[in-house]
Amino acid sequence: MAPVTFQRARTEENKRQRAAALVEAARSLALETGVASVTLTAVASRAGIHYSAVRRYFTSHKEVLLHLAAEGWVRWSTTVCDDLAQAEAEAGPTSPTRVAEVLANGLAGDPLFCDLLANLHLHLEHEVHIDRVVEIRRTIAAAAIALADAIERALPALGRSGAFDMLIAAYSLAAAFWQIANPPERLTDVYAKEPDALPPEWNIDFASALNRLLTATCIGLVSESESPENKAKNETANARRGSGND
Repeated sequence: MAPVTFQRARTEENKRQRAAALVEAARSLALETGVASVTLTAVASRAGIHYSAVRRYFTSHKEVLLHLAAEGWVRWSTTVCDDLAQAEAEAGPTSPTRVAEVLANGLAGDPLFCDLLANLHLHLEHEVHIDRVVEIRRTIAAAAIALADAIERALPALGRSGAFDMLIAAYSLAAAFWQIANPPERLTDVYAKEPDALPPEWNIDFASALNRLLTATCIGLVSESESPENKAKNETANARRGSGND
């Protein structure tokens, strides 16, 4: 086999293309073998870039994965906002069950994002230069705020804090459930041979378990928000937000 020839990117456009190639290489590897198995060497090889050249574009493979996580947040936010708006246009006021279903479906339809969520706070953010983390965090924050706005519009009774509670519950449960529902292959083989190693209730279907728990959470949050004390808190918070926009 002829050796691979690596050519250094010279123009800004070449550099953008090279960085995009690295992101796509990381994406394909993560989809094939899981986020935890992605390495800088594998990303460089898949992109056709010399290992030593990767650091001209990203400090590590974990920074590349952070970019993929931010993209996932934007996809989820866009999907949920569009689906909730469509649901309201077609059927009027949205129920807690429908909001939970839209959140769960948006996550279940994006396996890579769910895998990234479990790794995001655990180690990805801790091993990337702080300036890069803050930059990526701004993208994630904008997507999260848009999501919370859409949830609050769909279920005004939740108020701002309830909408964010629902958002936090959704991505936290997705991060945990994805790992439970998709253990490493070596553990899957062991569990098949030793079924008593785990309670049968832990053999979950990701999408249905997520939808079920988010539905219960959403119904509970709406019920709690309708108490006189919480209604007063939400009205005060909305009044403050309204005066701040004047």
